Amino acid sequence: MAGKTPTRTAGLRCLLAAALLTGAALATAQTLQNSEPRNVVQLSASGTLEAQQDWLTVSLTTTREGNDASGVQSAVRQMLDSALLELKKTAQPGAMEVRSGAFNLRPRYSNDGKITGWVGSAELLLEGSDFARIGTAAARAQPMVIAGLNFSLSRQARSQLEAQAQAQAIASFKAKAADIAHGFGFADYSLREVSVGSVDQPMGPVPRMMAMSAKGMAADAALPMESGKSLVVVTVSGAVQLK
Repeated sequence: MAGKTPTRTAGLRCLLAAALLTGAALATAQTLQNSEPRNVVQLSASGTLEAQQDWLTVSLTTTREGNDASGVQSAVRQMLDSALLELKKTAQPGAMEVRSGAFNLRPRYSNDGKITGWVGSAELLLEGSDFARIGTAAARAQPMVIAGLNFSLSRQARSQLEAQAQAQAIASFKAKAADIAHGFGFADYSLREVSVGSVDQPMGPVPRMMAMSAKGMAADAALPMESGKSLVVVTVSGAVQLK
């Protein structure tokens, strides 16, 4: 009988260890259950403002083809320099700014894959808040052609509208959170997490224009145009703790 004592002792130790592990697991599960967030509500609100688009971007392009790559590139650069010289005469910071766009030189292939010539193209961009000035300059920017135009909000206008729309969205979020808290019988709420996002959405159809030569317009004729409106939408999303 004395030889069985160590075995019994080892068995008791195993049972005790298992009981301790089980107790620890139950305590951990209880702690996790108690720490899980309760009475938490996810919600979102938005603020929206409408404004007239006050910024215009006009794209001017020119293209030349030839058998010699350097000759095509030189011809494109000459046309670009000529147009820049004319446009800079009426450029004004904020009202009309001029900057270079894409410059490309690519080979032209025959059906059997051989290079038969070269095609060069360049782009100039006019942008600013003075639509009349930009329209007149674009019409005079020979030998460039008008490839397209785009209306948008200026950086300053968009920043101001975002601030106002954000204030609306936050006020709406707080009011909605308070209504939900009171609706469920709670006295108040606290903010757990929040995120803010914004987007600029043009209203109505986006203006499009086929490429047209300035030579086909009167020298003093401004490009006809009219801006549309944009919606600035700020969304506030998050979670609140009812209490």
